[in-house]
Amino acid sequence: MKLNKQQIDRLYEFTRQHYVEWYDLQTELVDHLANSIETQWQENPKIDFEDALQIEFKKFGVFGFMDVVEKRQAALGKKYNKLIWKHFKAFFTIPKIFLTITLVFGLFWLFKLVFFYEIFTVAIIVIFFLTIVALIFERKKFKKRTKKTGKKWMFEEIISGYGSFSAILMLPIHVFNGFSNKIDTLPNDYVLFGISLILVALFLSSYIVIVIIPSKAEDYLKETYPEYGFVE
Repeated sequence: MKLNKQQIDRLYEFTRQHYVEWYDLQTELVDHLANSIETQWQENPKIDFEDALQIEFKKFGVFGFMDVVEKRQAALGKKYNKLIWKHFKAFFTIPKIFLTITLVFGLFWLFKLVFFYEIFTVAIIVIFFLTIVALIFERKKFKKRTKKTGKKWMFEEIISGYGSFSAILMLPIHVFNGFSNKIDTLPNDYVLFGISLILVALFLSSYIVIVIIPSKAEDYLKETYPEYGFVE
C-alpha cells in the first residue's frame, strides 16, 4: 500500500508545522516518514494514516525534528567552510599569489609611508562597510527568490547569510583598533607586516564570501540539490 498525493502533501504540511522551513530537508523527512508509514501498513493495513504518522514522529524524540535540522545545518556549514578554504587557498597559487603578495607588501609600505593608524582605521571601515552592504544585497536576493518559488533551501540560506562570517572575522581587528590609539610610536616592521598580512587575509575572505561564492551559488546549489534547477 502506497501513500497518495494528498497524504504526501500532508507530510510536507506536517514538517512545516514542526518548524522545518527548508524544502530540501522537508523532502528528506517526507521520504523517511512515507517509507516508515508504508512499512507499518505492511504489518498492519488497518492502521490509520494519522496514527501511523504520530507513531513515526514519536521516534524522533522529545525535540522532534530539531536534531535533524541541527545536524543538517552543521553538515552544510562544514561544506560551506570548505568552499571558503578552497577559494582562499587559490590566492596562494600561481598566478593569484602574485596579487596576494603585491597586496601585502603594498599595504605594508603604505603603513610605513603614510599615517599608520589613519590608514588602518580607513581599511577596517571600508571592508566592514562593503561586507554589510553585500550581505544586505544577498539577503534581499534570497528573500525575493524564496517568495517567487515558495521554497527555501538550507544551503542557499547559508550562502546568502554567511556574509556575517566576514563581520565576525573583523572582531579581533576592532579590538586591536580600540587599543591602537593608546600607542604613541609606530609598530616595528614585523608587527606592520603581520598586520598587513592579516588585513589582506580578511579582505580576501570577505571577497570570497560576498563576491566569489554568491556568483557561483547556483552551481553549488545544483551540485548539492540536483532538483534545484527544476524548481520554478
